[in-house]
Amino acid sequence: MPFARRLKIFLCHSSKDKPQVAKLYDTLLKKGADPWLDSEKLLPGQDWNFEINKALDDSDVILVCLSKGSVDKEGYVQREIRLALDRALEMPEGRIFLIPGKLEECDLPRRLHAYQWVDLFTQHGIEKLTQALNLRAGQVGAGLLST
Repeated sequence: MPFARRLKIFLCHSSKDKPQVAKLYDTLLKKGADPWLDSEKLLPGQDWNFEINKALDDSDVILVCLSKGSVDKEGYVQREIRLALDRALEMPEGRIFLIPGKLEECDLPRRLHAYQWVDLFTQHGIEKLTQALNLRAGQVGAGLLST
């Protein structure tokens, strides 16, 4: 039975991590998800601030991609993390919505400590992420990702 839609995943990241996050975008796309990455989804002339906020609102999952550089970086990535946390507060208990994902070994920001993180730089981590995303897909009625 075909599913109504693909799981929408917002990829929150620092611009310095774009190459790694672009690979993650490709992986999620191949697994059947609908990931949102600014460099892939924003079109010339669009108001990027409006489109990012719209994508955050429309997402089933926000994957916060963390690295040594992004954890301490000031700027828009910190704003996106705050917006993601605000949206996570609107979710019923027990829902998977915000997933911290480490792109490399790094410290987890204090405000994300309540959420179980995943090592995206390992094969086991990608498998665990897929399990979590499939659980979320079931919660929102989206299609499951391939394993």
